Amino acid sequence: MPAQTLTILLAGGSGSRLQPLTADRAKPAVPFGGKYRVIDFTLSNCLHSGLRRILVLTQYKSHSLHKHLRDGWAIFNPECGEYITEVPPQMRTGASWYTGTADAIGQNLFLLERNSADKVLILAADHIYRMDYAALLAAHDEKAADLTIACMKVPLEEASAFGVMAIDEESRIVEFQEKPDHPKPMPDDPQTALVSMGIYVFPKGLLIEALREDSARSASSHDFGKDLIPRMIASHRVYAYEFGGSRGRVTPDRYWRDVGSIDAYYEANMDLLKPVPPLDLYQRDWAIRTYHGQNPPARMVPGASGRDGLMTNSIMGAGTVIVGGAVRHSILASRVHVREEAEVEDAILFDHVVVGEGAKVRRCIVDKHVVIPPGETIGLDEEKDARRFTRSSKGIVVVPEAYKF
Repeated sequence: MPAQTLTILLAGGSGSRLQPLTADRAKPAVPFGGKYRVIDFTLSNCLHSGLRRILVLTQYKSHSLHKHLRDGWAIFNPECGEYITEVPPQMRTGASWYTGTADAIGQNLFLLERNSADKVLILAADHIYRMDYAALLAAHDEKAADLTIACMKVPLEEASAFGVMAIDEESRIVEFQEKPDHPKPMPDDPQTALVSMGIYVFPKGLLIEALREDSARSASSHDFGKDLIPRMIASHRVYAYEFGGSRGRVTPDRYWRDVGSIDAYYEANMDLLKPVPPLDLYQRDWAIRTYHGQNPPARMVPGASGRDGLMTNSIMGAGTVIVGGAVRHSILASRVHVREEAEVEDAILFDHVVVGEGAKVRRCIVDKHVVIPPGETIGLDEEKDARRFTRSSKGIVVVPEAYKF
C-alpha cells in the first residue's frame, strides 16, 4: 500500500503567528527540541511508514527549508523511484501563489497525472506527532473509502480551531464544519469534539476530479476544510480514522501539537522536559531523523573561579559548553555557550547563542547567533522586554536571530 501512494506535504504556510521565529524561515523549518526541525516529524513518519515518493510544496521563505531537506533528507534512491522533491509555486495555472491547501495541489495537477500511484496522502508539514501512515492507508482500503480523514478528540473549548466532524457507528463522516464558532460535541462525551488533523487519503483519480471541479468555482476559497470536504460528505464515502489507536508500529503516545503560535511552540518544547515526556522520542525503531552537523561533544567545565557548571532537567545539543554557569529546565541547541555565573531557566536557546558572564535568561526563546552581553537580563523585566522584543500572551520573550544588544 505505501509503495502505491504518492505523499504530498503542504509546507508553504507563512507562520505569521510564530514571528519573529519565521522572519527568515518557513514554519516547517523552525528548530524544535534542541535538535530537530518541525518538518522532521512528518518526514520521519513517512520514512517509517514505507512512503518513499514525497512532494514537499513550499512557498514563503523556503531557502532554510530547502537547505535542510538537501542536507538531512537526501536519503532516497531516484533509480528505485524514491524521492523527496521540493515543489515551489511555478505559476502553471495563473499568476498567483498558492491561495489555499487545495489550490497548492491544484496548481500541480500535472505531477499527479503523470504519477503511477493509485492513492494520494496529503499531510501538513508543521505539526509535532508520530503516526504510522501505513495503518491509515490500510483502513482506507478496508472501508473502500473515497476519502479518509485522520481525526482526534480534543476538549470542546479548543475545537473551534479545527474542522469538526460527526460520525456514525461505522466511522463514516456525516457532518463536517470548518472552524465553527460553536463546535458540536461528541454524543457520548459532551466535553470533547472530534476534529480533523488535516491528514487526507484520496484515490488519485477522485482527487484530480475534485480539484478540477473546485478550481472552476469562482466562489471557492480552494481549501480542503472549507470547500472540498463539506461538498464530498453527502455524495461520497468519507470516513474518519482515529489517531492514536493500537493499529500500526508506533507506540500510541497520542501526542499531536500544532506549534503555530509562540506559546504553543514553547509549551510543546517544554513537554520534552517532563519526567515522562508525552511524546516518545525514544522508540528505537521509530527514530526522528534530522540533519546532524559536525559538532564536538557537549560538556560542562568549571569557570575561572573554579565554580562548576550546572545543568538540571535540560536538553543540551552537541558542541554546547557550560562554563561555570547554571542551566535549569531549558533546551539548548548546538554550540551554545553559557559562561560563568550566567543563569538560564525555562528557556529555549537556538544554535550558536552565547550567554555572557552573569547574564540571567528566563522564560524566553533566543534565536540563533545571538550574543547576550555580560550582566544582561531577559525575561525578568516585563517593561524592558516589551520595548525590545516580541512578548507572547503568556509572557514568553522572543529574541530574534542575530539581535544586537
